[in-house]
This record gives sequence, structure tokens and C-alpha cells, in this order.
Amino acid sequence: MSAIGLKLFPLRSRHVLPGFRLSLGFTLFYLAGIVLVPLLALLIRPVELGFGGFADAISTPRVLASLRLSFGTALAAAVIDSGFGLIIAWVLVRYRFPGKGLLDAVIDLPFALPTAVAGIALSTLYAPNGWVGSLLAEYGIRVAYTPWGVLVAMVFIALPFTVRTVQPVMAELGLEVEEAAATLGATRIQTIARVVIPMLGPAVLTGMAMAFARAAGEYGSIIFIAGNIPAVSEIAPLLIVTKLEQYDYAGASAIGVVMLAASFVMLLALNGLQSWAAKRR
Repeated sequence: MSAIGLKLFPLRSRHVLPGFRLSLGFTLFYLAGIVLVPLLALLIRPVELGFGGFADAISTPRVLASLRLSFGTALAAAVIDSGFGLIIAWVLVRYRFPGKGLLDAVIDLPFALPTAVAGIALSTLYAPNGWVGSLLAEYGIRVAYTPWGVLVAMVFIALPFTVRTVQPVMAELGLEVEEAAATLGATRIQTIARVVIPMLGPAVLTGMAMAFARAAGEYGSIIFIAGNIPAVSEIAPLLIVTKLEQYDYAGASAIGVVMLAASFVMLLALNGLQSWAAKRR
């Protein structure tokens, strides 16, 4: 086509998905119906309590203790899983050994395993008469039916998020960067600390954020091993269910709003830290 033809009939920019407006409209409609509308309903329900009633509903010692346990333990589980997840991803990517495929598949078990089954298995294992619990009991350590049981359950269900987030990034990293650092005289520790870890930093932070969000909202696997003692080992999701059973829908929604706000702030902070780390690369 001549230059004059190009001026008369300019080529339209082609999108990968045809019908951009239709696709965008469907995306917004689906997002609103699945995510935004339920969240809006959650935010509206506590309005009937008023500001004073809302403050009273979320400031009782039992509610505050459950929120501290849920978010504090979820953050601790995310940090633990980030460290172990990085090591597991390193082993799966960098080494070849018998049973590697089986180990890779086992990582995804918490995804497929029903949470109630996981809770029963963990409580059986860490109970005072369990295989691990009986050994720990000899040293005066009790895991099941304590806040430590909550941590164990959260670490178990959140581990795949950290491994699966770091693993593909590490696979794309390759050995060339490490070999280049070695040729410049860097030791293995210097290579890991100054080259590998900074490049994996955004992926590690992403996995930590996903693990935190998953652990903070976990319910099924925790209630079997936590003991559910009010103000001691009672998580916030269990307290919400308890209030729903008491037909205190506004009070349950108030706790849900606090959990939503705290999770959003935490994820926003981690995402900001991830963006900052990515810009420094």
C-alpha cells in the first residue's frame, strides 16, 4: 500500500483480545459481582451499630486477643515460610536427586488437602500423645491446643505460596549470574548475599504477602489444633463464626471489617516494599 493509502486508511492498533470495550466491561462486571459487592455488603452491615457500637464491638479483650493472635501468628508464619520456601525452591531448581519429582508434588499437598483433614492430622501428630507431641512433652514443650499449634497450622498451609512464587524466578535466573560473580572473585556467601538474594527479593516479598493473607484467613486446619481457648488460642475467624451462631451479624461483620482493613494495609505495605526492591535492582 502506498504512503497516500496509509494516510487515508490508517492501520488500527490490534489488541490480543478482540473487543476491548466488551472485554473491559465484562472484567469490571465480574470483578464487581464477585469481589466488590460482597466487600461492600461487609462494610455496610456494621453501620447499624453506629460508631460507638462499632468501637465497642472490636475493642473487647476477647476480640483484641483474637486479632493479635491471627495477624501476629500469620506474620510469623509468613516470615518462617519465606526462609524455608527459599531454601526448598533453591534445592528444587539447582539440584538433581532421586525423588525430586515426588518432593515437588508434595509441596502442593496443602493446596489439595481439605483443611479439616490437615487440622486433624496436625492435631494427631502434635498432641501430647502424638508422635511429635510426645517427644516434645519430655522437654516440657506443648504445641497442640496452644498458640504454638496455630503457628504450626499456618506454616503448613502457607508454605506452597512462598515456594511456588520463588521457584520460577530462580529457574529463570540461571547459573550465569553466579558464574560471573565467581569469575570476579566473589565468594559463595558474597554471591548469594549481594547477587542472588537481591534479584529474588521481589519474589520473596510477593510470596510472603500471599502466605500472610492465606494464613490470616485460615480457619479449618487451625480450629482442630488450637484448642480455641478465648483470649489465648482463639483466632479471629473462629470468633466471627461464634458470633454468627449467636445471630450477632453486625458484631461478626465489625470483626470482619477490621480483618479486611488490617490485611489490606499489610498487603499494601508489602507490595510497596516489593516495588521499592524491584526499583533498586
